[in-house]
Amino acid sequence: MSKIFETADAFPDKKSIEIEYWDLDSFDSEFAEYLLIKPNNSLYNSEKAILNLLPADIVDRGVQLHVRVSKLPSETVKIGIRDLRAEHLGKFIAIDGLVRKTTEVRPMLREAVFQCQRCYGILKVPQEGVAFKEPLDCSKEQGGCGRAATSTAFKLLTEKSQFIDTQKLEIQESPEGLRAGAQPERLSMYVEDDIVGQIAPGDRIVINGILRSQQRYNRVRGKSTLFDIFLEGNSIELREKEFEDVKIDDKEMKEIKKLAKNPNVYDTIIESIAPSIYGMIVEKEALALQLFSGVRKHMPDNTKIRGDIHILLVGDPGTAKSQLLEYISHLSPRGIYASGKSTTAAGLTAAAVRDEFGEGRWTLEAGALVLADGGIACIDEIDKMSSQDRSALHEAMEQQEIHVAKAGITASLKSRCALLAAANPKYGRFDEYQPISGQIDMAPALLSRFDVIFPVKDKPDEATDKSMAEHILLSHLGGEIKEHRSESEDSQFSEADEKTALKAVIPILEPEFLRKYIAHARRKIYPVMTPDAIQDITDFYVQLRRQEGSGDTPAVAITPRQLEALVRISEASARMRLSEKITSEDSERAIKITQYYLKRVASDSGIIDIDMIATGVGHSQRGRIIQLMDIIRDLSTGDKGGITDEEEVIENAEAKGLDRDQVVGDIEKLLRDGRIFKPSEKKLKLV
Repeated sequence: MSKIFETADAFPDKKSIEIEYWDLDSFDSEFAEYLLIKPNNSLYNSEKAILNLLPADIVDRGVQLHVRVSKLPSETVKIGIRDLRAEHLGKFIAIDGLVRKTTEVRPMLREAVFQCQRCYGILKVPQEGVAFKEPLDCSKEQGGCGRAATSTAFKLLTEKSQFIDTQKLEIQESPEGLRAGAQPERLSMYVEDDIVGQIAPGDRIVINGILRSQQRYNRVRGKSTLFDIFLEGNSIELREKEFEDVKIDDKEMKEIKKLAKNPNVYDTIIESIAPSIYGMIVEKEALALQLFSGVRKHMPDNTKIRGDIHILLVGDPGTAKSQLLEYISHLSPRGIYASGKSTTAAGLTAAAVRDEFGEGRWTLEAGALVLADGGIACIDEIDKMSSQDRSALHEAMEQQEIHVAKAGITASLKSRCALLAAANPKYGRFDEYQPISGQIDMAPALLSRFDVIFPVKDKPDEATDKSMAEHILLSHLGGEIKEHRSESEDSQFSEADEKTALKAVIPILEPEFLRKYIAHARRKIYPVMTPDAIQDITDFYVQLRRQEGSGDTPAVAITPRQLEALVRISEASARMRLSEKITSEDSERAIKITQYYLKRVASDSGIIDIDMIATGVGHSQRGRIIQLMDIIRDLSTGDKGGITDEEEVIENAEAKGLDRDQVVGDIEKLLRDGRIFKPSEKKLKLV
């Protein structure tokens, strides 16, 4: 009673009385059961009973309260979208999923007030569904003249009619609940009055309501015997916690704790990631850490520090990059896979579209990065995306939010996901003597946002090639034996033969169990740095910043951006063994991975120089370019008209101790950048 009067006093700011199903069940179990079977009667009579309880003066104010029931018993009425059947029509059910689209909030007519243009009588016509109902005649019962609609006209009085806010949503199955390769199914739903505008695309929700049907209509054949289904929403539960949908029973929890205590937990997890792909141990270790993620932090000044680790794989064709991305997208409790060639900025972030779903209205549709909120977005062939589409990644990677301002819709969507991207070098194969920024068609500003960048090279090596060939051939042999045994009636191979051949590619941990282990770590473990770990990371950072470079200004080896990456990797390392403390073991693992990738992608003449990633030009190259510009300027003065001979420039540079091949490469870069040009063959001029 206190809740009813409190809500009535706050009307119209509050319009709903929220009741949890189990409270209703403990109050009247028979009525609670009846609600699930006959929700129309139950909710209508509940709202009528509330009006009867309220004093007349409150009712006269036009107070109309809704009853909203939440926390339905999941074992009986929480139904998957693909499991909806005719038997569920008209029942009160709960649907769990991911919001894919939302329309604008718009008023819908509930009770239309018409005026007869002959007698000026007022008529009220209740409206149901989406079809507009007009009076058939000027009803004498409502004090009208009785004329039929054919002999009079009716004017809709909008200011006297009753409207209610409405919004249409589309919900799809959560990707983590799908079997591999299955397409997520979708369901449309309508919400009304005070629960509109509460959710945005990308939100994970449980929506409780009544399943309705709507007859299909064909212009040629007329009404169809087929009906479409939609949900009339009664209440919405927003799932804020990550991985709530990954259920872990007591037996699995014991196995998770047992694995965490195993001293070889790191090796076990790393070996369980894509075992069919040979080698790539450090890369797989980084991918395992990415799955566990660092800790997202909310600071007192309302700033947020991301915990997700972004990884980029750049390498030669045929090095199983795409296969790794596919595997990780299936292994991650929330993984989305997209290919850059067929992906646009709208498909990655969000789009405002006008289609049938919104019945002509603008609809906001979530893209891959929003749908992967809390998981990993795997983008293959990121270098094939247009530069305009790639620019949409900047905000999503660092701020982990996507701001949309399109077609009058202004929205902020969450994209708190890690990015795992793969790219091919633009000249076909990776050249370890060239800076990485020059080999990928990507802006240095975007490259610098990746915490770890791995070059994946295909270098001939007899011992490695032999081991890889044996691994691949054994995998094929195991697959052949497996198919032969399943399809052949009198197979000559035994189960032992199959297991022996497939031994190398069977993961130590089942993917489903590993998903649960990762979900538990990300849901429950929030490690804190120990003084030893802080000291290790500080010493490494200061030592690299202290390194000596050539010239007056030393090369910048590392920036605070890489320092934050070290912290994130250390946090993920502690989470991997379910530890609440980040120890020296974790910080050393982070330092080892950082050193490994910096030496391979940011090494300039033996010195680590982060500018090779951040700006695309290393410290030594910048020095050479300045010298080259001075040489061209000196040689082109006087009566030469600002033009000089290319060979003369190269000879002068060699005389100053510069390498000929590097100078030729630097001249090419200056020509590409438009700082010099060739007025004729073998001639150079400053712009």
